[in-house]
Amino acid sequence: MNILYKIYNDLRLSIPNLIQIGALLTVTIIAVKISTALINKFFENKSRLKIIGEEKRLNTIKSIMVSIVKYTIYFIGLTPILGIFEINIGSLIAAAGVGGLAIGFGAQSLIKDIITGFFILLENQFQVGDHVVVDNLSGIVEEMTLRVTILRDFNGDMHIIPNGTINRLTNKCRGSMRAWIEVGVAYEENIDHVIDRLNHLFDTIENENIIGKAQTLGVTNFGSSEVTIGIIARCKPLNQWHVERFLRKEIKNMFDKEGIEIPYEKRVIIKEK
Repeated sequence: MNILYKIYNDLRLSIPNLIQIGALLTVTIIAVKISTALINKFFENKSRLKIIGEEKRLNTIKSIMVSIVKYTIYFIGLTPILGIFEINIGSLIAAAGVGGLAIGFGAQSLIKDIITGFFILLENQFQVGDHVVVDNLSGIVEEMTLRVTILRDFNGDMHIIPNGTINRLTNKCRGSMRAWIEVGVAYEENIDHVIDRLNHLFDTIENENIIGKAQTLGVTNFGSSEVTIGIIARCKPLNQWHVERFLRKEIKNMFDKEGIEIPYEKRVIIKEK
């Protein structure tokens, strides 16, 4: 009974502290949600200005700001909770100074991630929505914080990459991209006529994703049953696959109209008598 009474007294004395801790946690969570909503609202208003070329940069800055505000609010909310447990922040800082070497080794990767993330943002190396290749991972930058970059590949897999581990990065969204296709025509066709018809087609078709017009490079290969002609077009980032599909469709329709043969594999079977 004495033991139960002691536990009861300890619990009764700690109830006000538990209420205070719960209130602080609730306020912290609400503050994070409100600040995140305000930041999102602010950047939504900015995006309505439709600043050309700046939308992705605004999304990147928004992601960074949300990350910084969250960490700041969590730190501010954690400080009085530590005070309830009679943990002196000043003594913790002093202890960190004494044990700085050990803590430094433990936090080294975290600090590296944050510093790298800061310079990625400062140098505008990539932005949210860019198609990038990080080491051997390729995909669209879905989110970026000071600590990590979240990459979504074209299979739908999500990769969380610490910024400090990014050693080699290729940004495929800077400048124009290249759409490249090859078409095969029968050996019996007049190549000069085919190239002339292709050039005429590219002069007449329009596509908002093509920069300038597509160009016929000429014969690029001789196959077993076809002559291969290479075609190239400059296009807007992330639209090269759309442009390639569009050009293939237009070329096929033009070949059908002009009677230009697209060869298919033929087999000759000889039956012995």
